[in-house]
Formats: sequence, structure tokens, C-alpha cells
Amino acid sequence: MTVRLTWPQVLAWRMRRQLLEPIGKSSAPAVVRRLCGVQAQVASSAELAVRVRRQGSRRGEVARALSEGRLIKTWAMRGTLHLLTPEDGGAVLSLMASGRSWELPSWERYFRMSSKHWDVLRDTVREALDGKVMTREEVNAAIVAQRKLRHLDDELRSGWGTLFKPLAWQGELCFGPMRGNRVTFMRPETASARWAGVPEPDDAAPTVIVAYLGAYGPATIDNFRNWLSRGRVSAKQIRSWFKALGARIAEIEVEGERRYVLAKDLSELASSKPTTAVRLLPGFDQYVLGPGTEDGHIIPAKRRTAVSKQAGWIAPIVVAGGSVTGTWDVDGERLRIDWFKESGAPPRGKLATEIERISAILGRDLRPQVKIV
Repeated sequence: MTVRLTWPQVLAWRMRRQLLEPIGKSSAPAVVRRLCGVQAQVASSAELAVRVRRQGSRRGEVARALSEGRLIKTWAMRGTLHLLTPEDGGAVLSLMASGRSWELPSWERYFRMSSKHWDVLRDTVREALDGKVMTREEVNAAIVAQRKLRHLDDELRSGWGTLFKPLAWQGELCFGPMRGNRVTFMRPETASARWAGVPEPDDAAPTVIVAYLGAYGPATIDNFRNWLSRGRVSAKQIRSWFKALGARIAEIEVEGERRYVLAKDLSELASSKPTTAVRLLPGFDQYVLGPGTEDGHIIPAKRRTAVSKQAGWIAPIVVAGGSVTGTWDVDGERLRIDWFKESGAPPRGKLATEIERISAILGRDLRPQVKIV
């Protein structure tokens, strides 16, 4: 018999699973693990994404977890910078590497990199970073010192890190502590004694899919594929990984749509009640990146451009009842909210309570300003 759920049930369950209602008590690394990673190209947004999910959080706890090796920072899902746990991070890197996008003819033509060139690059970086922390400029110098890699000089200076990403996915490098305003690299096993390595993709897939469905289910294979790689890993491969999970996952129906969940979560999902909780979440928050900004159950289709902006920028969001009902920003001492008019009257009491909580986290006395848009 097919289990049938409503979207308000699903969104309330996701809020609970993502430590948003109720707010969690887990450590910063445990929050990152629960969310399957936290996007981190904007450090302040990454820290806020963790802190809004923790009772009694403190400024700088993400930086401390990185310095203590309880978190690592590296290029991961969709080729973007993420916080990962060293125990589980290698699994998602393995799935990214399985797509072997750097072997595509388009990559080879553009970068003039054959498989032999990649072997030289990997060996050079591995040797340079052996037990060391090096600035990006120092790593670049070690690379172009190799005659076969001198043609990469301009690309390495570009700042995008495209050539470093495949090395990150193979577990050859991650980010180290900033040296002034300079980025550094190190090997993951140097960054953390907890580093568990990069397993084979077929071994890694169950770990990643189970973690993903535990935070963002019920989900489709397309949801998972878009979250993971935006096409770098084939749909056929991902379908085979889902199939291999067998009875650990179940297919259910959410208001007529077929989606996958963990079998062990079925009863909890079925008993979930809609929530009226209101949360202010930072830019690039996993609540929208997990299912994807194109998922209209989270972000109304006509409001997607208000959240997903040009150049990949994801705005801070207001979430009410599990759906995105507005965006927000801080201007001086004002916290400005653009509330989507189709979401009904703003719940001003709950907004005021949440703004007070955000004010305490940020250490600022913020005054609310709500505009209906």
C-alpha cells in the first residue's frame, strides 16, 4: 500500500530534521553532518547557517572546529566550497570524482590536459603538500615548475580554482587556515586526524544517499542529482545507486508526486503535523540548496529570482510553515524583510521573536522593517 503525505507534513518533518523546529542542541560538526555539508564560499553565511540551528551558539565556533580538525573545508557538491566532516566528507567527494568531468574532451581541449598531464599535476600537488600548509601561490609555483604544466600558469592565477577541484574530489587537497588574506591548501589527512579517506563510489553512495534523504526527503533522483553535481554524475549511475539500497528506501506519494524516503522514517513522516514556525535563514542556506531552488514546493516559482539571483547568489530567506515566504537583509541596525504578499499577512509576533533571536546571534540590536512585496 502506497503511503500518501501532504506537503505541509513533509516540510514540517524537514524543519525538524534540519534542526530548525525545534532548534537543535548538536555541536557545529554534528549540524554540518546532519545537513550533508554546508556551502561555505561566504564564510559568514556558513557560520550563521550552523548557528541558527544551535541553541546557545558562539561566534567563531566553525573556525574553531576547522582549526581542531573536526571540520574540513573543500570544493565538494556542484563544485562549490563546502564545510564537511572529515569522517564522512570523503564519501561525497568520491561521488563527485566518479563523474570524472576532467576527462571530458571539452576539458582536455580547453586546458590542454591529457590524462598524463593530470597524473603529473596530481603527483606534483601531492608531493608539494606532503605534511605542509602552502599558500595557493606557492602551490601554483610548484605546478608550473613542471615543464609539462607550464602552460597552466595563467589559468592557475585566475582565482576560480577549476583545476584544483578534481584534486579536491580525489582527496588530494583541502583548504588550510588563512595566512593573512591568502588562501592556503593542505592535504585532508594533515588537516584532520579524523580524515577517513575517499572510498570507492559504490561504497560511498549508500552513505551519501541515506544522509541526503534523512535531511531532504522525500526527494526525487533529480533532486539528489542536482544537489550533488548538476549533471557531472549521470542519472543512470545515480539510479543504480538508489536501486542498490533495496529495502532501505521506499517510494511514497506526496500530493500525487512519487518520491523516495528512508524506510525507517516512514512512520515519523506519516505522523508529522504541519508547523507554523518562522525562521530567518542566511544566504546559501541548505534548506533551499538541498532540494534545489527550482523546487516550487519550497520557493514559489514566481519568486525564484528573488531568492536565486545573478552569479549564483542565494539570498537570505524567511521560512514560515516550511515554505519560503520572503527574503531579508541587514542595513545598519535595521533588519529589512520583503514579505511575499501571496503568503498572507505577516505573522508579526513570530517574526519579532525570530528577529530577537537573530539579533542575539549577531550581537546587534536590530529593528525590524517589514515590507509587503
